[in-house]
Amino acid sequence: MKTLKEAAIGKTVKVVKLHGDGAIKRRIMDMGITKGVDIYIRKVAPLGDPIEVMVRGYELTLRKADADMVEIQ
Repeated sequence: MKTLKEAAIGKTVKVVKLHGDGAIKRRIMDMGITKGVDIYIRKVAPLGDPIEVMVRGYELTLRKADADMVEIQ
């Protein structure tokens, strides 16, 4: 299982599954990250947290803990 946290900068990945419970999973889905969507990895901060991505045409910044709940292909 590879997660969004492990994705390389400059790559486009596809979401396979979202992990997490209730409110946390709902918050990730409300940001536009759902099964089957493509995500482009723009930047990662020097210490690895946060991660900046492009999803559905807008820029989004995610914490490592949230990015670790997104399984990718």
